[in-house]
Order: sequence, then C-alpha cells, then structure tokens
Amino acid sequence: MKNTALTEKHIALGAKMAEFAGYNMPISYSGIKEEHEAVRTNAGIFDVSHMGEFIVKGKEALHLVQRVTSNDASKLAIGEAQYSCMPNSTGGIVDDLLVYRLPEDMCSEGEQAFMLVVNASNMQKDWDWISSHNTFDTRLINISEETGLIAIQGPKVATLIQSLTPVKLNEIPYYSFRKGVFAGCDNVIISATGYTGSGGFELYATNSDIVKIWDAIMSLDNGIVVPAGLGARDTLRLEMAFCLYGNDIDDTTSPLEAGLAWITKLDKSDFIGKDWMMKQKADGLKKKLVGFIMDDRRIPRHGYQVTDTAGQEIGVVTSGTQSPSLNQAIGLAYVNVEHAKVGTQIQVNMGSRLASAHVVKIPFLKI
Repeated sequence: MKNTALTEKHIALGAKMAEFAGYNMPISYSGIKEEHEAVRTNAGIFDVSHMGEFIVKGKEALHLVQRVTSNDASKLAIGEAQYSCMPNSTGGIVDDLLVYRLPEDMCSEGEQAFMLVVNASNMQKDWDWISSHNTFDTRLINISEETGLIAIQGPKVATLIQSLTPVKLNEIPYYSFRKGVFAGCDNVIISATGYTGSGGFELYATNSDIVKIWDAIMSLDNGIVVPAGLGARDTLRLEMAFCLYGNDIDDTTSPLEAGLAWITKLDKSDFIGKDWMMKQKADGLKKKLVGFIMDDRRIPRHGYQVTDTAGQEIGVVTSGTQSPSLNQAIGLAYVNVEHAKVGTQIQVNMGSRLASAHVVKIPFLKI
C-alpha cells in the first residue's frame, strides 16, 4: 500500500486504517457517527491526498479539456472550478472529476492551464485515457505524487480557520478558489468545494506543506475540528446523493442515467460520447438512478437486487447506509424508468426476505 504524507499522523491519532484505492487510509477515528455529526454541525478534517491531480497546460489546453469532459469548461473564469465527467465512446463514464481554471501566471504567453482532480482508483486509467486523446498543442503533467489534499468541511469552517490565512474565506464563492498563503505556506489552493454538502474548503499544497497545514488546523485552540475518515465521508456524501465512482457510476452507466445531465452539455462542441448520449436522450432512458428510503431499519448494500411489489426484478442497489442525520436506512439504485417516480413502492432483496422501501426525492438531506 502507498502512504500519504499524513499517514503517520493518522496512526498517531489512533485511526482505524485500511486499504483504499491502493493507499493506507483512515476509515475512522472516534467513530463514523461522531465524525459525521461533527461535519454536519461544526467541522471535520479529512486527508484526501490519495486523489489524483493532472495539470493541462498549453495553447490548446481548453480544446483537450473540452474533448474529454462532458461539462463546458469554456465557461470557467480564472479562479473557478466545475464538476464534470469523462464519458467513453459508448456513453459510459471513465471517471468523474473536478476541473479548475488556473491563473495565467502558471502559463507562458498565449497559454491556458487547468487542473483536473480525479479519483485515486482511476488515476492511471484516467491518465492513459486523456493522454490517448491529446492530439492538441498542450502538455499533461501528473503532479499527484507530490501533491497533498486536505478537505476541512462543515458550517463553521470559515470562522474556525480564518486566523491561518490572509485570504478572506467568506469571500470565496462556491466552486471557486484562491491561491495564497495558508498556515505560513505559499501557493496553497484554497477551494470552496467538497464532498459532504456541509460547506467548507479543500486545500491543495505540496506534501511537505500539507503536513504543516494539517498540524496548524489540528492545533487550533477550539476543540471543535474533528479528524474524520473515509467512513464518514461516505455517509456524508450519500445523504447528499453524490455519486461514488465504482458504485453509482462506472464505465457502463451514462451521465444521463445517473442524473448528471446538468454536467452533460450536449449543446457544446463535439466531445467523446456526445453522439451516443444524444441518441440515448432521443430514444428515452431505460433506467435511472433514484434515491430510496427503507421502510424498516434493514440497511441496503451495493449489489442487492431491487424488485417491484410483485417480486419482479427492476434494478440494483448501488449504495446504501444508515443515515446518521435522518436515523433511517437510505440508498441509491438504478431502476427501470417506470419505477423511478417519487413515492413508488419497491422492495430490496436482503437475501432472507424482500424488504419494503420507497423512492424519494434526492438529496435525502436538505441543508
């Protein structure tokens, strides 16, 4: 397993560690429920340095980004970010990612620069995919191994960490970023993004600086910032119905089926998979990703069969958990479109019996 620059910090804090995407990562510290509630009410800090970061730089950098992603990166101003995905030629998803439009001081005259932040489990696949489509006057630079990433999430984060940076955190709009000093470290990207729905920031820095930043945040004399692991990260994202690659989206699911039409700009110039998705839209979807709540406390799991009330198979569970905020068992599933309407009664095959559930509007939690 690989380690991040913060692995020893997690072990010293008594974290429960496990392999994730080839990295030795903290799953929990005090407990998933406690860490989840800290993020929803105050602040939690995550090490997500396992994520991949690619720089796309050159005179035709935008052309390459537009070619491989579904969203419209031409709309990005410097200092803005967007959620996007990389479709394959048959409408499936190579990966979902964040696209950052970087400052021009990182470029030579006439160039543009972007940073693509990809999932750790897909890092090599994504690099190979983008490289294979780079027929443009642009360069790809993989900075994943030298880059650390901390997510500090929660409604009180801006106030709690403001003393560590001269950058006015409350003035950074959602899905925007600033480059500045943080905890005495230069050139830190302070991004108003996250995977929890509770607000906060993601901080990109060199590996050596990310250790200093972690220590500075953990040393704040407030007793509120709680270290959180991947277990809480999963329950937090699922309450917001954020897709997890490998569970809810993959090479066989289209963005339209996954409810990601809002990041799939079929009216922009040609991109990989566009024709396939336009045909899928014209023909009509056969399945859709929906949210559901169990009618009892049984927890649905990835891969469980979904049936209609007559017991006929209509889909499959992609994610499920016990929601700490709602105190209910929730899940996401692909179901036939005729069973996707909010309020539809469905059943989840738990092995020993069929458990009743119903389709609900997502996100599960309104913040």
